[in-house]
Amino acid sequence: MDFPELQYFLAIARHRNLTRAAQELYISQPTLTKFLQKQERELGGKLFRKNGHQYDLTFLGQRYLEYAQKVIALNQDWRKELSDMSSSYEGELNISLPPMRSACLIPQLLTEFHKVHPGVHINFYEQGHAIQDSLLTETKLDFAILSYWQAHPDLTYELIKTEEILLVLHADHPLAKHAVPRKFCRYPWLDLGLLAEEPFILHFPDQNTGREARKLFEQYHIQPPVPFLTRDSHTCIQLASQGLGACFAPESYVQHSAFFWPMQVFSVGDPPVINHLVIVHRKNSYLSTYAQDFITIAKECLK
Repeated sequence: MDFPELQYFLAIARHRNLTRAAQELYISQPTLTKFLQKQERELGGKLFRKNGHQYDLTFLGQRYLEYAQKVIALNQDWRKELSDMSSSYEGELNISLPPMRSACLIPQLLTEFHKVHPGVHINFYEQGHAIQDSLLTETKLDFAILSYWQAHPDLTYELIKTEEILLVLHADHPLAKHAVPRKFCRYPWLDLGLLAEEPFILHFPDQNTGREARKLFEQYHIQPPVPFLTRDSHTCIQLASQGLGACFAPESYVQHSAFFWPMQVFSVGDPPVINHLVIVHRKNSYLSTYAQDFITIAKECLK
């Protein structure tokens, strides 16, 4: 397995299309076609099954992909370790995280990290979905920051922050007077049953906050109207602050948005709804000194 050949093969497997793969690699499609034909001749079998313009992996292609990813990952681990041995002052980190987390977490975190490692270049890859999966397929990524996951045996999870998912109402909402202090709640607690007729601005069901909202509605046996759906927590909060409905949002988003829009926030649920923010990295992969420092600083800075 030569590295250029691996990169060509991985690009086709990733895009499942020769034209898009060639564009990513900055080569012509005929060049990529010749490479694929040559590779399949040498291996004695088909790597892809063509379905229209789509290229699906065969069994041979799937096995080749698994070994190709291991070879690329080992090479990248070696380069990181070599760079770490050569210099602790320069390097690069590639981090995947949800788009909305960038504004809330990154400025505060980078300020502290840059004091320790001013020469480390960081690339943030904002992804709307499948962030955990990208760690398993994109070996260039060092780790990911996310708040919803399904445990995978090849990944390590490190908790960096625990926060509540809060109810947000506009500043003069009349139901605010019913809120009461409650043990284990960081904010005044409001009975969600009182909002059975209140319109809600919700996240989509495939998002963590959207899932938790629907669980709360089931817990309280209510079905409030939902005139707006959005994937952006800041949009939810802004609409709620303008009196267009109630919304749910993680505490860090609420704290960030409070500088811009007047609102009231409340703990909800019994027990209150908790959101766990984790850093995830591949198990047994090499983490440079500055990568380990990034995780340590994140735990200290964001707790």
